[in-house]
Amino acid sequence: MLNVRNDFPILTKRHNGHQLVYLDNAATTQKPRQVIQAVVDFLENHNGNPHRGAHILSVEASEAYDQAREAVRRFINARSGEEVIFVRNATEGMNLIARSYGETHLQKGDKIIIPISEHHANLVTWQRVCRATGAELVYMYLDETGHFTEDDLAKIDTSAKIVAFAGVSNVLGMKVPAEKIIERAHAVGAVVVYDGAQAVPHMKVDVQALDCDFMVFSGHKMLGSAGTGVVYGKKELLNDMEPFLLGGDMIEYVQEQTTTFNVLPFKFEAGTENVEGAVALHAAIEYLERLGWEAIEEHEHALVVRALEGMKKIPHIRIIGSTDPEEKTGVIAFMIDGVHPHDAATILDSYGIAIRSGHHCAQPFGAHIGAEASNRISFYIYNTIEEVEYFLETLPLVRRQMGYKD
Repeated sequence: MLNVRNDFPILTKRHNGHQLVYLDNAATTQKPRQVIQAVVDFLENHNGNPHRGAHILSVEASEAYDQAREAVRRFINARSGEEVIFVRNATEGMNLIARSYGETHLQKGDKIIIPISEHHANLVTWQRVCRATGAELVYMYLDETGHFTEDDLAKIDTSAKIVAFAGVSNVLGMKVPAEKIIERAHAVGAVVVYDGAQAVPHMKVDVQALDCDFMVFSGHKMLGSAGTGVVYGKKELLNDMEPFLLGGDMIEYVQEQTTTFNVLPFKFEAGTENVEGAVALHAAIEYLERLGWEAIEEHEHALVVRALEGMKKIPHIRIIGSTDPEEKTGVIAFMIDGVHPHDAATILDSYGIAIRSGHHCAQPFGAHIGAEASNRISFYIYNTIEEVEYFLETLPLVRRQMGYKD
């Protein structure tokens, strides 16, 4: 098991007389001292506006920003830094792809295929593309254990122009058969958009090996700071797209009535960028790479195994999706009979346990499975078996505090 808790200052926090047990990592992760200090060092010693000046601070800020891009390129194994675009988060990345590719390349009769389990960022965006182009949004409906059926995969046919899916569902915590979906999509000429928000922080994601056409992920879900995300796109696709935002730094030359745009990746990075966010992401990548993906996956797997084993033994707990730990990453969504998820989360919070409650930005999926709201626990590298045991001991108290006797 990993032993990194001393790197995370916030984990010493106490709440309501209890040691904080933070189990909401699918929403955002906590930050190690190494990431915090990297941002402090940048702001204290190197802060400037990148790519806009010849003075020392602008030069150093440019170097820090460019080094972060190269770290991301290596991290996801993109062919070139030109294929790595910094955005605010995965949601902005999805909007960039939907606006600059989807709305300009689709037409009436085309189809966009997504799983019903998708996060709203990978759903509402395509609804707008369909309204703008006349294309049709088609869903792959999962079975009750969260698996794709052959009938649903068959929806990826010659009319499909975009296939978009999360590598790991933020509700189910299950890896999708990405290689199978991508192969099928490319066989019919469709472009693949891979939402890596819940995958990239937890496992090695190699965009060349996957052969996805686009990928998005967020820095704050992998130890980095909020307000930083990444769009990966194949160079030939990005070159064929209009800029998403217009303004400074994304231009080549501006005249009174016409403008020519900068080269990749700057064409998609208008305005002053979040350099400290890029610095934080760079530091986070280095931190995770030092730990190693094998150790990270083994650690999270052990937590999931113990949590599922214990939760299955507690009466009145319904786990959403597969209960096989071999199919799960560090995410488990569940419901408690007779208890609203917000009440459950509030009661657990009184014991110092932080979990998620609500629809998890996946309302169509909640309607599909008859769970408009649920609770969710999600693990990361600093969680421990002892925290899982405390959660399992505390979970039965929720129904008792709501007045149930069993």
